Amino acid sequence: MLKVERKLRTKVTAVLACTAASALLAGCGGGGASATGGGVEDGKVTITMGLYGVMGFKETGLIEKYEKEHPNVTVKVEAAGDEQTYYTALQTHLASGSGLKDVQGIEVARAKEITETQADKFADFAGAKGTKHFQPWKQGQITTKDDKVLGLGTDTGPMAVCYRKDLFEQAGLPTDREKVGKLWAGDWKKYVETGEKFAKGNKNKKVSYLDSASGLFNAMVYGNSEQYYDKSGQLIYKTNPAIKEAWNLSTEAAQKDLTAKLPQFQPGWDPGLANGTFATTVCPAWMLAHISDKAGDANKGKWDVAKAPKGANWGGSFLGVTEKSPVKDEAKKLVAWLTAPAQQAYLFEKLGNFPSSKTALEDPKVKDAKSEYFSGAPTGQIFGEAANEVPAEQVLGRKDGTIKDAFSQGLQLVENGKSPAQAWKTTDERVKKAVG
Repeated sequence: MLKVERKLRTKVTAVLACTAASALLAGCGGGGASATGGGVEDGKVTITMGLYGVMGFKETGLIEKYEKEHPNVTVKVEAAGDEQTYYTALQTHLASGSGLKDVQGIEVARAKEITETQADKFADFAGAKGTKHFQPWKQGQITTKDDKVLGLGTDTGPMAVCYRKDLFEQAGLPTDREKVGKLWAGDWKKYVETGEKFAKGNKNKKVSYLDSASGLFNAMVYGNSEQYYDKSGQLIYKTNPAIKEAWNLSTEAAQKDLTAKLPQFQPGWDPGLANGTFATTVCPAWMLAHISDKAGDANKGKWDVAKAPKGANWGGSFLGVTEKSPVKDEAKKLVAWLTAPAQQAYLFEKLGNFPSSKTALEDPKVKDAKSEYFSGAPTGQIFGEAANEVPAEQVLGRKDGTIKDAFSQGLQLVENGKSPAQAWKTTDERVKKAVG
C-alpha cells in the first residue's frame, strides 16, 4: 500500500469526500496553447488537469502510464490542497471563462450546482463509447435534466459498520462479523437495539456504543433516493419520511445515552478511535484508511467490518472536461481511460478508493480484497454489496452539504440535553436561513 498517499487522502476526504471511467472518442482539438488549458503544438498534445487533495492519478503513476502509452500526449496536473479552496477558484474560472483546465475534478457535493448552473461549460459524455460500466446512481448524480452527462465517476463511498471486537466481547455480544451483521440486518432500528444490549453488558462506562447520533443519521439518509430535495428541486426535509425516521431513531440513540457525542472528524473523534471511546462507527469505504491511521498499530486486529443494515453511499467525485478546451476530444479520452474499470481497480488496490464502476467490482483486486488491519475483513465483498444496494437514483440538492451540517449540529443539541422537538425547531430555522 502507498501509506503516505492514503494518509494524505484521508485528511482531504475527512471534510468532504471523493472522483471518473472507460475508452472513447478519437482525435484532438485546435492548435497552440490556450488560457483554458492545453493545446497542440508540432503534433504534441498537452492536456491540463485541475484536481484537489490526493485523487491518486498522479501519485500512483497512472498519469505516467498514460503518457507512455500515448507518447504524443503530455498531461500536466495541478492539485489544490483542499476541495473548498479548489472549488472556490473553479467557480471564479467558470464565471470568467478563463483559467480553466481541460479536465476538472468535481466533488459530489458540487454536482447538483454544476448540473443546474454550469452545464454549458462542460462537455457531454452521454452515449460515449465504453462508458456504460458505472453504477447507475453514480452517473445520475452528474446528469442534467435533459440527459447531458457532465463527467465520469471516479470513487464512491459505500457504507458498512466498523466495530471493535474486543469491546463487543466484553459486552457479551458476538464478535464474528457474519453474526454481528445479522444482529441488525435490514433495519437500522436493530442497530440501535443492539446498542441497548451493548450498554447493558458493558462494564466500562467510559465506552459508548457508537460515536455520534449524526453518524447514524447520515448513514440512514444516504440510503434513500430522495433526501433533502425532490426531483423538482423543492426542499422536502420536513415532509420526507426518510428524514423523520432517521431523526427519530438518531435522537432516540442520543437520549438513551448510546453515543460518545463525538461527531465524525470533529475534535475528539480521532483520539476516540485510538482510545476505544466507542465500539462502532458507520464507515464509508474511504474512511478505513483514516481509522487505521488514527487508531494506530496498537489497535490493529481489534477493529473489524460488518455489513450495514442497508446499503448507502457517502462521497465520491467526477472528472469533467471543459467545453471550450482546445483538446476536448483528447481530454475525454484521458478521462475515460483514467476511470476505466482497470484503472479504478488499480486505484483501489493502491489507495483504497472504492470504484464507481460495476465492472471494476468484479476485478479480483477489488472483489477478493481483504483488510489486514481490520481483522482480515473481506472489504471488497462487503463494500461491493453495499454499493449494489444503493438506490438506482440519488436525488441531490444544491445545499445538501449545508443542510447535512445543520442536522448534525441539531443532533449534537440533543446529545447535550435539548429535547428532540427543541432541536428540530432550531435545525429548521438554521436550514431556512442557510438556503434563503
